[in-house]
Amino acid sequence: MKIEKFSHKFDYVKKKTIVLVGIMGAGKTTVGKILADRIGIQFVDADQEIERAAGCTITDIFEKYGEAEFRKGEERVISRILSGQPCVLATGGGAFMSQATRLLIKKTATSVWLRVSFEVLAKRLEKRSGRPLLQTVDPQQTLRALINKRYPIYNDADLIVDAKDDAVDITVSKVAECLGDYYNAKQSV
Repeated sequence: MKIEKFSHKFDYVKKKTIVLVGIMGAGKTTVGKILADRIGIQFVDADQEIERAAGCTITDIFEKYGEAEFRKGEERVISRILSGQPCVLATGGGAFMSQATRLLIKKTATSVWLRVSFEVLAKRLEKRSGRPLLQTVDPQQTLRALINKRYPIYNDADLIVDAKDDAVDITVSKVAECLGDYYNAKQSV
């Protein structure tokens, strides 16, 4: 698939941050980087910003302070990012679970859920380590439990894109098409 810049088609997108939400392994960072480049705006990874602010890795934060403290920091970092220039923001898998964060995203940005099946996620995540929530006796069972808990909340996103095991360019194009349709519908109202 030919890589195409979307910037000339998406001038209106540059006025509002696009927030990618979804469970770990959904492809938020990979899709977000390419989407931002094609639109011509900055890409920001919330997890990287959290690590920069904390001066240590997310795994270290979980181990030293626990998930609750990590989530408080995550809320602060996402709030700061959303108060800045429009960008494509990839959030951590649990960020959208915070009601305060969801409301702030709804008020200031456009949210896109990259929905992925358990089977695709399990395949993607089996080769990756460093996922604090999957450091359990049965990571697949933990992943299923996270899906059952989080997917109903992710459903509150403005847009839902099924991110199958397609090539990244296909998923980026799907997101861009959904954003275009969404903004065109808003402009015609």
